Amino acid sequence: MSAPGPLAGKRIVVTRAVEQSRELLARLESMGATVLLFPAVSFSEPSDTAELDRAIRSLGKFDWILFTSANAARFFAHHCRKLGVDPTQGGNYQCAAVGPATANAVAAEGFPVDHVAQEFLGTTLAHELSASIAGKKILLPRSERARPDLPDALKAAGAEVTEVVAYHTGGVGVIEPVVMRAIQELQVDVIAFFSPSAIENMRGELGKELLFRLGAKAALAAVGPVTAAALRSAGLRVAIEAPLATAESIAVAIANYFSPSAGSEARAV
Repeated sequence: MSAPGPLAGKRIVVTRAVEQSRELLARLESMGATVLLFPAVSFSEPSDTAELDRAIRSLGKFDWILFTSANAARFFAHHCRKLGVDPTQGGNYQCAAVGPATANAVAAEGFPVDHVAQEFLGTTLAHELSASIAGKKILLPRSERARPDLPDALKAAGAEVTEVVAYHTGGVGVIEPVVMRAIQELQVDVIAFFSPSAIENMRGELGKELLFRLGAKAALAAVGPVTAAALRSAGLRVAIEAPLATAESIAVAIANYFSPSAGSEARAV
């Protein structure tokens, strides 16, 4: 008889969009956890693509394309194909990504990956590229809800930045009744957040009081420093922080939190 996994008996709420959660769901379940999907964000194509269309049709003028999320890479590549443009042909631009998960998505779409930020922060990417982007034309495809930190840092380094909305970040998706009941009854052990938008949307769906009760009962996990900072700004305690947005990084961070050898100090972030 095999030994129970490190997350046996734990109920973990994953707030990512369903289509992005499959790998993490499988990884957590293989460790013994019961995964409850609460898609706190949804993604779709933007309603107005005029600026995106113009940028794609003039890709040859850019020196760099910077991707800050897997969604940005996927939606940008999808829209290129809709316009009949092969972004991997005919351009002399380089591509950079924030984190390995984004880099993997960029590569999967056929783009070169010339630089990967060492930290899960857009501003880190700007800092690492600062010596080589002065006077360069940079295309930054992302969500309409993205923070201004990265384009501001790029401009401060002397780059000419073109921001385009590649995808729309929407609200909460369909929640299964069994998942909502477990949340309302506080019968969960971990809630994993992947973006400030997910925190905001979950608070809007559940109400501030219930979210704070959940935060007192369950361990709140944040992927990356931006999400962790958003939780703290909302007055919620971060118990677990995964440095990377990969299924492995998230699963290991959660398992380490529940490890008997972790101790109370290791659990407080």
